[in-house]
Amino acid sequence: MQVSINKAKASLSKLVGLAANCEEVIITQAGEPVAKLVQYEKTMQPRPLGLLKGQIVISDSFYNNSEIYKLFYE
Repeated sequence: MQVSINKAKASLSKLVGLAANCEEVIITQAGEPVAKLVQYEKTMQPRPLGLLKGQIVISDSFYNNSEIYKLFYE
């Protein structure tokens, strides 16, 4: 679907609804395409817990460091 920028301003909610339902909306200015409104697709997958378990070691001196203690607890 193509729509002029002026009509897009007046009917943005309708156009967003069309895009959300997988319809591509081309916005034109002076008859030339200037923007495309498409459905948003989530691409980030949740990270599994424990992915680096056993690969990272935190030294005991980290927990006994007074400067680090101050950063977190004071």
